[in-house]
Amino acid sequence: MKFTLYDNIHTFYDNAYEVLMTNEAQNMLILGNLIIGHKGEDTFGWRDTSKWVMATLADDTGVCLVGLMTPPWNLTLYAVGNKVDYAALQCLVDGLIALDIPIPGVITEKSLAEAFATAYCSTKKLTHSIFMSQRIYELCAVNPEIPLIGSFRPAREQDLSFLPYWISDFIASAGQDSDISADIETSRYHITGGKLHVLEDNGMAVSIAKIVRQTPGAACVGFVYTPPYLRGKGYASSVTAQISQLCLDAGYKSCVLYTDLSNPTSNSIYQKIGYVPICDSLEIRFC
Repeated sequence: MKFTLYDNIHTFYDNAYEVLMTNEAQNMLILGNLIIGHKGEDTFGWRDTSKWVMATLADDTGVCLVGLMTPPWNLTLYAVGNKVDYAALQCLVDGLIALDIPIPGVITEKSLAEAFATAYCSTKKLTHSIFMSQRIYELCAVNPEIPLIGSFRPAREQDLSFLPYWISDFIASAGQDSDISADIETSRYHITGGKLHVLEDNGMAVSIAKIVRQTPGAACVGFVYTPPYLRGKGYASSVTAQISQLCLDAGYKSCVLYTDLSNPTSNSIYQKIGYVPICDSLEIRFC
């Protein structure tokens, strides 16, 4: 088993891209980030590839495991064919530890996440716990019966009157640390990128959603948020349906999104829109 750690995003891309594309929808997180890094056009926040941890494990048949970490976020992994190779996992663990690379946690397909967490924490004498159980969904057609409420448009500068607060609440609800001054900067970034969209009802902003990352055939939908005082009115369904249709109309074959399995409401909403489960994922943190 050969462990390779890369210091050049383009070399890593050359060795990992085709492997990840064999399961495009499932790999939306790691593959989308790889494409962002390879293009090199966006270095905001975690997107500075000089800080990334990039690795492959290969046997006689080729690459069998891909790992990418974009600090401060967790390690993302993909095992070819979703076959957990314990020898490859241990080789990856030993390589990361030997190079003194700290890993705060892992996020990937459920069985692989559990296997890596066990191997890493056993070797490092750490403990681990599940932070979030997720499900990855894919949509190829929007249910035409979903009511399309209000008007749907790209976010704009005037939306800074409310966007930082909505984004701050969204981040906090996902269990991440939020700081309003940083969220103002993040809001400006989202507006400039043109991928964050706002749903209005009777001229008032009621919900948001964003195209988070893209691969050749799919677009990942995220940042779906409706403030608490406006929930229960169908706005989340409408904004998700409209941004999903926007992606399909742009030529993507499918849309992908991640859900928190502890939230049955959102999981139900997405399935009614047309999203179909493709696999379960775990975010596991180490301590």
